[in-house]
Amino acid sequence: MLESLKLCMHITLRNWMVYKKDFIANISPTIADPALILVSLGLGLGTYVTNVEGMSYMQFLAPGLTVATALFTSFFESSYGFFVRMTFENVFKAMLTTPIGVKEVVLGELIWVALKGAVMAVGVAIVLALCGMMTNPWMIPMLSFVGFLVALPCGAMGLLSTSFVNNMNQFQTVYSFLIAPLYFLSGIFFPIDQMSTPVRAVAEIFPLIHGVRLAQALFWDRDIFSTLLCSGGILVLQSAILCAWAFVRIRKKLIT
Repeated sequence: MLESLKLCMHITLRNWMVYKKDFIANISPTIADPALILVSLGLGLGTYVTNVEGMSYMQFLAPGLTVATALFTSFFESSYGFFVRMTFENVFKAMLTTPIGVKEVVLGELIWVALKGAVMAVGVAIVLALCGMMTNPWMIPMLSFVGFLVALPCGAMGLLSTSFVNNMNQFQTVYSFLIAPLYFLSGIFFPIDQMSTPVRAVAEIFPLIHGVRLAQALFWDRDIFSTLLCSGGILVLQSAILCAWAFVRIRKKLIT
């Protein structure tokens, strides 16, 4: 078990070494996108929407944008990134000729995206806290935990999409009919209670909405413990199910 974990960490470290070569270029969208959304919607639309659950629209947007960073970071890394490494670079074929097996490949990739999502979420949270969007900035370290919990199942969703597509263009379909709706209908841009019951029921199935609730609890310093037990527990369960399913699917892809 310990040896297997060491092999997983070698994969995680390998991805980090590649990632840091273009570090500024890689983190730019992660920081810029939430900032642009916050400015355009928060300052623009926020002029007309002045009170959302007792706060400004910018304050309402901030927690969800932090968690959305973990979603996009993990999904694109484990979908497009994994597909490129598997299909064009043949990285995993080389790995499988060593003591590294499929289990280590999948776990190493999931550890990588989860850690990456955690760090990115904290980075965005720090920027937003400096802009006065967080009630208690001392809660920022806990957002790494939220980012990790969100990135893990979302990364597994990326691996699952990789196991089903035959070429990179097909990821557009996954994004359009899964990730985009997940992003817009998870309580980031308006309170989840205002959605229709069927839409809300579907949204509850996916990880992002529970991550948004956790981030909101931390940003607004409200009901942290109860939200952690409920939404955190759901995210752990979803992670277990999605990661196990991703392993089964990717195993078939890598050994054929």
